[in-house]
Amino acid sequence: MAMYAGAILVPLLVGRALNLTPEQLAYLVAIDLLTCGIATLLQAWKNKYFGIGLPVVLGASFVALSPMIAIGSQYGIPAVYGSIIVAGLFIFLFARYLGKLVKFFPLVVTGTVVVIIGLSLIPSGVRNMAGGAGNPDFGSIDNLMLSMGVIAIILIINRFFKGYVRSLSVLLGIVAGTALAAMMGKVDFHEVLEASWFRIPQPFYFGAPSFEIAPTLTMLIVGLVIVVESTGVFFALGEICDRPVTQDDLTRGYRAEGLAITLGGIFNAFPYNTFAQNVGLVQLSQNKSTNVVVAAGSILVFLGLVPKIAALATIIPAPVLGGATVVLFGMVVSSGIKMLGSVDYKNQHNALIIACSISLGLGSTVVPELFSQLPPALRIIVSDGVITGSLTAIFMNLFFNFHTVLAPASVQHEKANEAHV
Repeated sequence: MAMYAGAILVPLLVGRALNLTPEQLAYLVAIDLLTCGIATLLQAWKNKYFGIGLPVVLGASFVALSPMIAIGSQYGIPAVYGSIIVAGLFIFLFARYLGKLVKFFPLVVTGTVVVIIGLSLIPSGVRNMAGGAGNPDFGSIDNLMLSMGVIAIILIINRFFKGYVRSLSVLLGIVAGTALAAMMGKVDFHEVLEASWFRIPQPFYFGAPSFEIAPTLTMLIVGLVIVVESTGVFFALGEICDRPVTQDDLTRGYRAEGLAITLGGIFNAFPYNTFAQNVGLVQLSQNKSTNVVVAAGSILVFLGLVPKIAALATIIPAPVLGGATVVLFGMVVSSGIKMLGSVDYKNQHNALIIACSISLGLGSTVVPELFSQLPPALRIIVSDGVITGSLTAIFMNLFFNFHTVLAPASVQHEKANEAHV
């Protein structure tokens, strides 16, 4: 339940941005829940080849949200899933070496990337607050009151409740907001009534994947950012569970994520990463058993096989979705700011890295025509704010902190572990 709101928001936002039909949108939500469950089970199943064996829950990554929309809009949906398959196979095949790349992603880089991700997503949430782009009722008092009501519910739950209930605040806000919207006559249950009770997943539901160079490069960068995100969560969870994370653990964890991302591409779902909010639940409950996430993963697989349940998510009105995502995306920004709080600002270079990366990342999001004169293959990479900001942070860090990057991997891992904890 803690990860459910985040899990369904990605397919809803991608599907609506790419103008999918209600039936296609319901499939996207269902297959997302199914593959979230499979991905969680792959990580929990620790064996010689894959699975970190820690109580982690995987969900659709917000990092891939805007790149998927950009690729789908310019190259079509088949190119989205072709690029996801390649990224997943890359992570799986080169998992042993990806741990060595962590040194290229210190906190000044990862914190900046997380801030850019949150900032680039907020405009989408704000548009939904007003009713969604193209809605004739855009900005109406009803829409604004509904979205503000969802935000108020989330804030009230965080103010007066603790523990488990607080961790469900976004989900409870969506449920309450949808119920309120139904009373206002803004919810259509037709799609839920028409949806079937059971459906077998269909590979390549949106057609055979296509493999384009620019989208593939973009998704490879997204995959590397996801790996870095998950690395920090692995270290933090290892500390909570009193189990130091070794290089072999990281390799198995990366392979499981690579498998999950590849499955996401085959079944037309999403790239997956470890959800940090579920790590908070481990710390809160002090239940460190993987049996819990195995049960959760199994429940997600079951939910993904029942289209009628998935169709419930598609009836969420845009203002309700907007109120929830504004809070959720804002929390992404605050997480990045928290990470940047551990950066050494006595080193002026770090301040420059953050300043230039966020400026260019946010700039290319707000002014997408900034790179309109570049060749198409290059434009798809730099026209997305997340990728532009990420590349800027990575290369500027190499330029200014090259001596630190060359430090032994063990030192880098130890510093990353301390910082994330």
